[in-house]
Amino acid sequence: MKQRTLANSIKAKGVGLHTGHKSVMTLRPAPVNTGVVFRRVDLDPVVEFPVSPELVKETTLCTTIVQEQQDKSIKIATIEHLMSALAGVGIDNLYIDITADEVPIMDGSASHFIFLLQSAGVELQDAPKKFIRIKKPVKVTNNKGGVAQFEPYDGYRLNFSIEFDHPAFDQTAEKMTLSFSSTAYFKEVSRARTFGFMKDMEKLRAQNLGLGAGLHNAIGLDENGVVNQEGLRDKDEFVRHKILDAVGDLFMAGHAIIGEFTAHKSGHALNNQLLRALIADPEAYEVVTFENEEPPVQYGSSKILL
Repeated sequence: MKQRTLANSIKAKGVGLHTGHKSVMTLRPAPVNTGVVFRRVDLDPVVEFPVSPELVKETTLCTTIVQEQQDKSIKIATIEHLMSALAGVGIDNLYIDITADEVPIMDGSASHFIFLLQSAGVELQDAPKKFIRIKKPVKVTNNKGGVAQFEPYDGYRLNFSIEFDHPAFDQTAEKMTLSFSSTAYFKEVSRARTFGFMKDMEKLRAQNLGLGAGLHNAIGLDENGVVNQEGLRDKDEFVRHKILDAVGDLFMAGHAIIGEFTAHKSGHALNNQLLRALIADPEAYEVVTFENEEPPVQYGSSKILL
């Protein structure tokens, strides 16, 4: 199992879900052991963000990475859907050049990002792919009943349960398990869109959040149910999107995970807290490679993956 980057560069443009800012994003191949590096190319000098759990500084409704420079905070918001797509395809090394402070939301899922990655092509590199293997349980909680934990497991399995007091959730599953592989990720969660409550929009916009949101890039919920004319893409789209988010948040570790993730009422903050707790305990994990054997996590071929 070798490391992966893109075969070619590819560009996309769009609007940020929360800032409403337009941006152009360029995904470029990177050498082995580079990792995923975001770059704010609209700034002089360019500011780089090599992904790590410690770079996540804001988690209100999205995952935001921050670099502190002198008296200024340089940010890139809403990176989780792109990170999720990278984890789904198995990309290890990539430069992401962006001309604004938020990743374009596209359609609110990971599917557009996967299409970009497939269009650019995946290139295998001459170095073994690295995995983070969970060696012992790690658990974090919050004061809202949220729980997130890692446990040893020979593969990558994600269990997620949600709890919302709203009519739209009465007809949908509140828990799901994803046995991770590229094929399962594409089929089960990649098209699940982000969602939000219409009653919260005025309050969010007063906080400069949700400025680019609309029914073309999110599921809107009023007091009765789903507002979008086309309805849900899957009757369990809500919990599927929460797993999509978790895959992206956990890929902030820098490598694919071998282990079991279980969460209830978790979100970006608790997902990141779990990663930090893991990294803080050297006995809880190890970095492994599979040069001469099949890894317990499967990815598609280096060609088009769907």
